[in-house]
Amino acid sequence: MLELENIHTYYGRSYILQGVSLAVHQKEIVCLLGRNGVGKTTTLKSVIGLTPPRRGVIRFENKEISGLKTHEISRKGISYVPEDRRIFPNLTIEENLLLGAKNLIDANSDAKMENLAKMYNYFPILKVRKKQSGGTLSGGEQQMLTIARGLMGSPKLMLLDEPFEGLAPLVVKELVKIISLLSQEEGLTLLMVEQNARMALRLANRGYVLEKGSVTFEGTSAEMQESEEVRKKCGI
Repeated sequence: MLELENIHTYYGRSYILQGVSLAVHQKEIVCLLGRNGVGKTTTLKSVIGLTPPRRGVIRFENKEISGLKTHEISRKGISYVPEDRRIFPNLTIEENLLLGAKNLIDANSDAKMENLAKMYNYFPILKVRKKQSGGTLSGGEQQMLTIARGLMGSPKLMLLDEPFEGLAPLVVKELVKIISLLSQEEGLTLLMVEQNARMALRLANRGYVLEKGSVTFEGTSAEMQESEEVRKKCGI
């Protein structure tokens, strides 16, 4: 579904991604692991067009998307959930969710309400508080809202950046459960950056380790958990 081939991305003169290649297949959860500053978030931003690569090719469903604008990439069916959440604090939870439906082919159809009902099923706390403003939610609830909003447009692929960062263990456990259900029941395809390698590998089918802007290890979750190199580099 998604292919990155020899991607080179810069921030100004800083050389961040130095030939990254990876793939994500349909209905698969793939994690990007590595220490801070190795290029994990930049990889997601390169895919969605926020930091376009200077060299290399990105393909989505066998069509090149490198060079397209972010909104054009998004409309092809890729949803990006950033680390800083970016909810609208003065809008209600339901208003925040409905904004996420803008990429539906027919946003005026019953699909919007069907997706809203589906999100309330997976995230029941959001239904209970749907009339509250987003700014009144806890950090964990805001993360749930951000993920649910990203799913409202029925994306083919979700890019998820540090979903468990700063959250209480019980909230992390609940999010892992929800993401697992979405994978099993909705066939969610996910490329995820996560500092908590142990938790990420519980969710993922496969993974990649980045170091100094390059992929240094790739394999199944089982292979990564068994690798002494990965355990050392990722703190497992």
